[in-house]
Amino acid sequence: MAPPLDTFPKLLARNAAEFPDEVALREKDLGIWQSISWGEYQVRVKRRALGLHHLGVERGDVVGLIGDNRPDWLIGELATHALRAMSLGIYRDALDEEVAYLVNHARIKVLLVEDEEQVDKILGLGERTPSIVKIVYADPRGMKKYRDPRLMPATELDRIADRLAQEQPRLYEDWVAAGSGEDVAVLCGTSGTTAHPKLAMLPAGRMIAHCAKYLAVDPKGPEDEYVSVLPLPWIMEQIYAVGEALIARMRVNFVEEEETVMADMREIGPTSILLAPRVWEQMAADVRARMMDASRFKRIAFGVGLRIGQAALEKGKRSRLADVLLFRALRDRLGFKRLRSAATGGAALGPDTFRFFLALGVPLRQLYGQTELMGAYTIHQPGSVDFDTVGIAFDRSIEVCIEAPDRQGVGEIVTRHANAFTGYYNNEEASREALRDGWMSTGDAGYFDKKGHLVVIDRVRDIAAKLPRRDHLHSLCDRGEMGGKEPHRFHHLFGSRGSARGLRAAAARGRKRQCHLAAGASDPQIPSALQGARCR
Repeated sequence: MAPPLDTFPKLLARNAAEFPDEVALREKDLGIWQSISWGEYQVRVKRRALGLHHLGVERGDVVGLIGDNRPDWLIGELATHALRAMSLGIYRDALDEEVAYLVNHARIKVLLVEDEEQVDKILGLGERTPSIVKIVYADPRGMKKYRDPRLMPATELDRIADRLAQEQPRLYEDWVAAGSGEDVAVLCGTSGTTAHPKLAMLPAGRMIAHCAKYLAVDPKGPEDEYVSVLPLPWIMEQIYAVGEALIARMRVNFVEEEETVMADMREIGPTSILLAPRVWEQMAADVRARMMDASRFKRIAFGVGLRIGQAALEKGKRSRLADVLLFRALRDRLGFKRLRSAATGGAALGPDTFRFFLALGVPLRQLYGQTELMGAYTIHQPGSVDFDTVGIAFDRSIEVCIEAPDRQGVGEIVTRHANAFTGYYNNEEASREALRDGWMSTGDAGYFDKKGHLVVIDRVRDIAAKLPRRDHLHSLCDRGEMGGKEPHRFHHLFGSRGSARGLRAAAARGRKRQCHLAAGASDPQIPSALQGARCR
């Protein structure tokens, strides 16, 4: 029997052995797209793993990564996992205090950084990060002025790794074979409400199993092109650029700079993308702004095409006339000509923007989830997109329920599935509180609509803060602050004085739950801030 493919390095080894010349990654550098095959990907991960081993990284250690989305990030991450150590991604724009906290809380031993900017940030922390043994940097530009003994260029580490590979040629393969799906592979920061993020421990096997469920409802394969633009420390970029890419052999493309995203995307012509709501909204705003400067004929064509397309969308159809008149050229301009899968999460997307892209022919769907639950676990089904909902769960094994629902069906969203996190790193108390009999409280208020789709209203605590008195409800809704949901829902949920006690007290009285278990059960968003309904 073949060994289980329950770790990311095992999946990489499978791809490298069976498809060595197939393109796995692309990076645009100095205006030229550079390709990395699965075979080269494996070679570079092996080299980096041997180098980290030389630096003393062992099973259970934590390796930090900070920088832009680059192939080097994925290489460093998988190398860490090969050693049965844990990777922790740090946002490149994180403040010094947050970086210091994460380094110390996770006891990071080695930091893999991109360039001078990140090195300067780490060295600026001085003696506040005693756990760091080495800081390995990829880009040597501007580094000659530093004298810190912890600094090491990646090229030097690679030379050491090559010597070690000659001395022990089977060492890396033995590490990979010994890896287990139960090993915690990724420490992922939550978007929690406290001053410092908690670090969710995500075992490789559970991440892979959850990615497989996602791929079952949103299939991808070796012919697919994905452009990685969202930060790699975020759980959903981990799901796409690491998990799904390794399982489905989806090609991952990295743009040259943030300013070149749209131009680079047009060159690639992605078939799959995941973008934050603000990016979708900016794209829609840019299109409209360009139309204001266009000729009168083009402005008329845009207005007519958009009206025809959106009228057809309201009937659940696509307009061939609008496509010929406007949308086909616009999709090509945006780089969406080949797009088959498009998703958004992390916050609510405005309905006008949603309608615009659906009318355009972009197969956009919303996601909902939390870091602790492997990111998204709900999604709109094809042909069943509703702007006010986040859809249903990937499959029946994912239970999404409403805790202690009121008479209107509103309560706190709770979720349970087999591939959840195993606790918070170095925080046993928070780990015990997070799960009750496998159920995780999301902190979001919501309900199921008549179709069984999940509607996310807002954070429970935020609703309570916005409801100081009952007679204030209608004005809040009028200003768009309460998601447009009927005011009586909030009154029943929190009581006439707007106290936050409603959900918790009701839950304590009996843990009544309202669940929908269809071919799914709820829709995906991501770091626990994906809520945000709108006034109708």
